[in-house]
Formats: sequence, structure tokens, C-alpha cells
Amino acid sequence: MIIPENKIEILKNIKLIALDLDRTLLTSHGLAPNTKETLEEAISRGIQVVIATGRPLVALPKDIWTINGLRYAICSNGAQIVDLRDRSFLYSDYIDPEISRWLRDHLFELGYPIEVFSEGGAYISQERYQYFIDKANTPEGSEYVLTTRKPVVDIWEFWEQHIDTIENINIIIKDPIVKQHVWEELERLQKRCTVTSSTSYNIEIGGSSTSKAMGLKILSDLTGVSLEETMSFGDSPNDCAMLEESGFGVAVDNALPIVKQSADFVTLSCDDEGVAYAIRNLLLKEK
Repeated sequence: MIIPENKIEILKNIKLIALDLDRTLLTSHGLAPNTKETLEEAISRGIQVVIATGRPLVALPKDIWTINGLRYAICSNGAQIVDLRDRSFLYSDYIDPEISRWLRDHLFELGYPIEVFSEGGAYISQERYQYFIDKANTPEGSEYVLTTRKPVVDIWEFWEQHIDTIENINIIIKDPIVKQHVWEELERLQKRCTVTSSTSYNIEIGGSSTSKAMGLKILSDLTGVSLEETMSFGDSPNDCAMLEESGFGVAVDNALPIVKQSADFVTLSCDDEGVAYAIRNLLLKEK
């Protein structure tokens, strides 16, 4: 891909790298040693590295905590900015309680599995948690769910009890036609919540201004690093705004076409360590 001349100048002044996790920074086997080394080299050269993920704080993989010099994480699609040194929340953007109650009642009627993110945690029904226990030794099993989700007896009651601190709702809908219908229905809420997705089978709902891009803007105020001085990486629709509003946006080769269109550069796939490749070839050689 040819990099526009104005973007070449921007690359010379990058001071912060924002990284989506799943299918972007992480390979199929987690954080590759070479990628970790690359990130730590960037940090040692004065470039801040920030995680920008749809995952809540509790679901950050162990590998991430081993990156020396890593300080900030944007979690739950921008609903939380976390100082990783003490796990404190520097910024929170919750779903408005009124719209949250409407969502709760509406999704209850639809009957699809949901996950509720609140104060850095991720919660699912006991019934759904048991489902993954029963499927542990099958392709449907998910160690990720069992190790990052906390089961509650009544997820809908839990939602009401934490109505003031709901940061994200994740709906599981495997039928693409039904997913599109529900998506369009939610978008008619006239900007009272945000609707996005990170996989082909889910819908993620956040507050009215929640996004990774907004998280970067808030972080910019905290760090003094402008969006123009930021390079961001992603693969899914929930990364598009972040890539577009950063000074330089990078999509991994396994990203969806819409994400590649939002990027200034397409690097190698996540399993080919596209993040490390782009940082070493576009950034570190300039420093």
C-alpha cells in the first residue's frame, strides 16, 4: 500500500500506539514474544503503548500485564480508561439508566444470551455459564468465558441492581439476518446509546458517546498526546472510528473490508504478527 505523503510526515511524530487485542495484537496463541519485544522497544524509545479493547478490565489476558512500561488500557469499547499500575478507573462512561432499563426489558423479551459489563467485570447467567462447563471438551467450549465471566443467578436482576454502572451489554446472536434486524432496531434509539460489534455473532451496546475513539480523545487530555500523534490498530467495526480519527490508522490483513477502508495502511495478519511488522517498519526505523 502506498502511504500518502502527509501521512509520512505524521509517522515521524507518533507518540502513542493504540492496540486492539483480539485478532489484532494477539495471535491465535496469544501475545507473540517478538511482538512483546517490539512493544517494549517502542516504549523504551518514548512511545506510549495503550490497549484499546472491547474486553472489560477483568478479561485482559495475562500476557498483557507482562509488557514492561504499559500503563493505560481503554476497556469495554471506551467505557473505561484504566491505570494498569493500580487498576484504578480514570474515566467511566456508563449507559444512561433510563435507556439501560429499556434495553434490559427489550432484550429480556428477545431472549438472546447477554453479558453485562459493570465496573470492570463481566457477568452472565448461571445457566449460560453451566452451558460452557458442559461444552468444555467440545468445539463450543470456551475457556475464555469460564475464566473471565462471573455467573449470577438472575442476570436481569443483576442488571437492575447495577443500573447506574452498566458500561457495556454484549448480545449473542448467531443468525446474521436477525442480528441485522436487532441492530437496526437499536440504532433507532436516536443516539441514546452506541451500537457496534467485534465478531460476526455479537452486538455490543455502550453509552451515548462510548467508543474507542472517544476513549482516545479522553486519554489525549490525560497524556497530552494528540490524536494526530497516535497510531492505532484494529480489525473489527468497533475499531473503525479509532482508526479514522487517529493520525495514522492500521488494519491487520485479517480485518474486515470496512475496517481496511478506514485505515491508512494494511499490515500483515495477526497470526503473522502484523502489529510488530508495522511498528518496526513504519515507526522504529524513523526513531
